[in-house]
Amino acid sequence: MVKMPRQVMRYSPAAGKHTLHTVERVKKRKASELKWGQRRFRRVTAGYRGFPRPKPVSNDYTKRVNLLYRCTETGKAHVPKGKRAKKFEFVDK
Repeated sequence: MVKMPRQVMRYSPAAGKHTLHTVERVKKRKASELKWGQRRFRRVTAGYRGFPRPKPVSNDYTKRVNLLYRCTETGKAHVPKGKRAKKFEFVDK
């Protein structure tokens, strides 16, 4: 279980110094139907065909938690590489 505060002191590339950042979790957006991979997937699964690749095995792996850090001084946001965690929650200090 990873517990993360909603506000952290962090280096801001825009300000060039350590500032207070608000932390929010990045939500996954709807995939575009116009991307090449999705167009290929629709073409392959059309008609009486089956799934084009093996179904993923539902093992209980961890997922990456992507966090958006927004600087309170400049308002600029950056998303560093996500950390792996099975459970994640915000705590207010």
